[in-house]
Amino acid sequence: MEEVVLGFDTSNYTTSIAAVALDGHIVGSQSMLLPVDSGKCGLRQSKAVFMHIRQIPLVMNKLAEDLNGASVCAIAASSTPTQAANSYMPVFTVGTAHAKTMATLLGIPCYLFSHQQGHIAAGQINTEKAKDPFIALHMSGGTTDLLVSEKGLITRLGGTMDLHAGQLVDRIGVAMGLTFPAGEALEKAAMACQKKPQSILPASMANGDLACHLSGAEAQALRLYHNELLPREMIALEVFDFLARTATRLLIAGHKATKAEQALVVGGVASSKLLREQMQIRLRKENCAVRLVFGSPAYCADNAAGIAMLGLQQYAKVTGELEQTF
Repeated sequence: MEEVVLGFDTSNYTTSIAAVALDGHIVGSQSMLLPVDSGKCGLRQSKAVFMHIRQIPLVMNKLAEDLNGASVCAIAASSTPTQAANSYMPVFTVGTAHAKTMATLLGIPCYLFSHQQGHIAAGQINTEKAKDPFIALHMSGGTTDLLVSEKGLITRLGGTMDLHAGQLVDRIGVAMGLTFPAGEALEKAAMACQKKPQSILPASMANGDLACHLSGAEAQALRLYHNELLPREMIALEVFDFLARTATRLLIAGHKATKAEQALVVGGVASSKLLREQMQIRLRKENCAVRLVFGSPAYCADNAAGIAMLGLQQYAKVTGELEQTF
């Protein structure tokens, strides 16, 4: 009978559970977005917690079909947003509680990680494995952090000082009448634009380019839209151009600060093909020596696959039961 490690992740946006076999391959990864009312850009934590409680059995039922009778040997969960000392968010208590309860019932170990650790681990599934030390740029609705990872320890170098990249995309998209989360639809609108970006949303950097401000770009983009100064498609394109320029400057600064040779870009915003292309073009223009690696689009958005993989790695360290290197 095949043995697997389960991973739970209950974020602000998604209920997800994944299973990884002892040889490192993903047996199943299932998720459900939290329902958000039309015109809204997210949920209150209390409602998100309630929705996770309702959705976990539904997600588990779908995953059970993938497991095909496999035996669960360990469980992992995201218990905090980041590894910072005071990092906390109520939504993660749902996945953690289910993971601990199931582990106790089965008499198996339960390992806890941060949501951010899960994103970085998921970003290395089906991609080039990052070598220590490496830079990581985590761009999502709840995080825009420039990080350095070494020997499993993640340290924040910088990032946003106000709005997050995903919030910028979602707020502008929802204002345009797009459904939350708006990233995919806003990217589609941007790619429909026949013109080249004019970089009219200036990047606002601080602390030697290790930090950035995104709220000013949001205000300017919304003014352009509400005052009908530019077509919607052009504004969408300018938003992605702004994010690409900002992200590139963060990565260059991170490379200078750490001398790391590789940069891993993860998070839901990083699944954008347009953003990836623009960032690669800009890094080449800057002649930056850092090697840019993007997580697989399938594992960029919030998901439990990275948490399950971290659980497998910890299980292997403790038991020595790893079947092969992964």
